[in-house]
Amino acid sequence: MDSRIFHFYNTLTRQKEIFKPLVKDQAGIYTCGPTVYHYAHIGNMRTYIAEDTLVRALKYFGYKVTRVMNITDVGHLTSDSDTGEDKMELGARREGKSAWDIAKFYTEAFFKDYKALNCVMPDVTCPATEYIKEMVALVSALEAKGLTYSIGDGVYFDTARLPDYGKLAGKGHVEGIREGARVEVNAEKRNPADFALWKISAPGEQRQMEWASPWGKGFPGWHLECSAMAMKHLGETIDIHCGGEDHVAVHHTNEIAQSEGATGKPFSNYWMHIRFLVTGDAGKMSKSAGEFLTLPVLQEKGYDPLAYRHFCFCAHYRKQLEFSWEAIDASQKSLGGLRAIVTRLKEEAAAQAPAPRKDLEYLPDGRPTFWKHFEEALADDLNMSLVLAGIWGALHSNYSAAEKLAFVREADSVLGLDLDRAPAQEAMPAGVAELIAERETARKAKDFKRSDELRMALLEKGVSIEDTPKGTKWKLVRG
Repeated sequence: MDSRIFHFYNTLTRQKEIFKPLVKDQAGIYTCGPTVYHYAHIGNMRTYIAEDTLVRALKYFGYKVTRVMNITDVGHLTSDSDTGEDKMELGARREGKSAWDIAKFYTEAFFKDYKALNCVMPDVTCPATEYIKEMVALVSALEAKGLTYSIGDGVYFDTARLPDYGKLAGKGHVEGIREGARVEVNAEKRNPADFALWKISAPGEQRQMEWASPWGKGFPGWHLECSAMAMKHLGETIDIHCGGEDHVAVHHTNEIAQSEGATGKPFSNYWMHIRFLVTGDAGKMSKSAGEFLTLPVLQEKGYDPLAYRHFCFCAHYRKQLEFSWEAIDASQKSLGGLRAIVTRLKEEAAAQAPAPRKDLEYLPDGRPTFWKHFEEALADDLNMSLVLAGIWGALHSNYSAAEKLAFVREADSVLGLDLDRAPAQEAMPAGVAELIAERETARKAKDFKRSDELRMALLEKGVSIEDTPKGTKWKLVRG
């Protein structure tokens, strides 16, 4: 494969394609952001890491990238079938705060995690509540084309009017929706697949988030916001639209319908979807399940957030990734190993001249051949596990320290693992030093019963110890 040509899998065409942007050497990307009614879990963050890697890779290959991300702070109901409570109102009731305060708090929490994972901030961040005017205008445009109808609870898109409705998800899925098999049936809807564009507040209901509109006071449908904001900032046709695999069947399918219904143009030329992070029983991590793992929890257990980023590179973004403590331990160790090698390379490079060796192969531009392997893996649908393997191979090659150091620093502009950072030393938990000292005293006094009791007390604090000729060594035990 020519490493100058970037390929990735297009959900719309169901094949790997060469990326051909609308404007030469530029890429407009829209990525679905969080619904800020609760903390993001690490499964959510896998999607953002993959999208960040896409942006970094395109920049590496010379594209000028404009990335837009929405913040859903209104309109996302607890059911994709336009029923249930708005998640923002749900969060407000759960915590006894206003929906606006909930949105602010969880938006800040999300971006704290996002930055800790070394994800580059989007060029444009769009809270849905700031784009109501654009959403109302989009519904009006669809209404003028005869693609909508009104029922008791709002304005709906008439999917029967769009011949290719559901092309992203596939014919079989759409037939299932139209038979009412995959969504709750609203008896007033003309077709089970029809979806809300504008929801009208119920009589006597006092919502925290509602706006006046030509159809009555209410709030936008969840799908509507992404179309309105993507087209405002990137144009009626965009290059790439990204999101989690759960968005294919309903959310992104409906985005296409309303966008293309309004403009008569393709909405997005390429669609990229990231598979779920799953738990040991093969179930996806979900907030609705009640228990979910967040990045701060990993940090509290002593993990570098970038160890999780590294972990996400261990499986292709189009394959499910199974979380385990053993796997995250391995990533933490691997990341530390990479940083240790880079630290040593910096010392070696400072002490030797970077002269090319005649017994090694070089590319026509003078770079070691491992650059070609890195770029081919990256350009082949972001094959990050192969990229990581190539980096290990390059670092253990016979090329000079300076050549390897230059390579790993450039490669890390895509990986985002801070490989130039010195390996972190684990902090000793509070009270551990005193217990270790007390145990040493007990051992010297041959009080082995007390020594064993103190070993167990240390384990309860998550610390394992090992007695060696050079003294007692300790390490954190996670799980």
